[in-house]
Amino acid sequence: MLNIIKRRNLMLFSATILSTAFLGSSLPEQEKTNVLTTQEQEAGWVLLFNGKNTDGWRGYNNKAFDSWTVIDGQLYCKANDVKQRADLITVDEYDNFELSIDWKVDKGANSGIIYRSKETSGHSHETGPEYQLIDDEGYPQKLEAWQKSGSDYAMYPPNEIAAKPAGEYNHTVILVNGAHVEHWLNGKKVVEYEFWTPAWQELREKGKWKNAKDYGLAKKGHIALQDHGGGIWFKNIKLRKIN
Repeated sequence: MLNIIKRRNLMLFSATILSTAFLGSSLPEQEKTNVLTTQEQEAGWVLLFNGKNTDGWRGYNNKAFDSWTVIDGQLYCKANDVKQRADLITVDEYDNFELSIDWKVDKGANSGIIYRSKETSGHSHETGPEYQLIDDEGYPQKLEAWQKSGSDYAMYPPNEIAAKPAGEYNHTVILVNGAHVEHWLNGKKVVEYEFWTPAWQELREKGKWKNAKDYGLAKKGHIALQDHGGGIWFKNIKLRKIN
């Protein structure tokens, strides 16, 4: 009976994700950038980025930075004229949630969205899983499948390439509920996995994270936007807590 209930709940979460993925095309309200529709407000969504400044965010490990700026309602990580770089993290921590975010990369750029990240390492991606954001076609080096957009970086590759070309906005939804995780990209579920299973442990211990002692262990943490040399843009960053 418990397994039946669990499967039913996961189906409900997936249906919610599908609705969110296409919400922007059906609601005139959504044409405005960095706002919540009436429907989203009633569903418990909150804005994490106000389109004006970085209120609610800070540098990972409180690092100073001059790489992040706001341009025309977009949160931009600069590629040039930067003296201090840092990943940008939410002031608050989150355990179970649905994150909705629009992003685009400049040609050859690379970044990521890290979740359940803790400030116990030199880099946010060494503690929390990373939803990869990259120029799949124009990146200057050959990419492995687990490096493509939408992947759980260095763990689970996307089941298809769903990102748009560099310079075009993509829509991402990340669902994190207990041990269950889903990565959605432009309306397609590209990754699904469970934390802490034997298969997950094997990937962790045999791959890139074998020496990262805190990787993926936290049940609650910050959401981080990676500064990997800049060239990444974000807008419409929204979150709904799952109880």
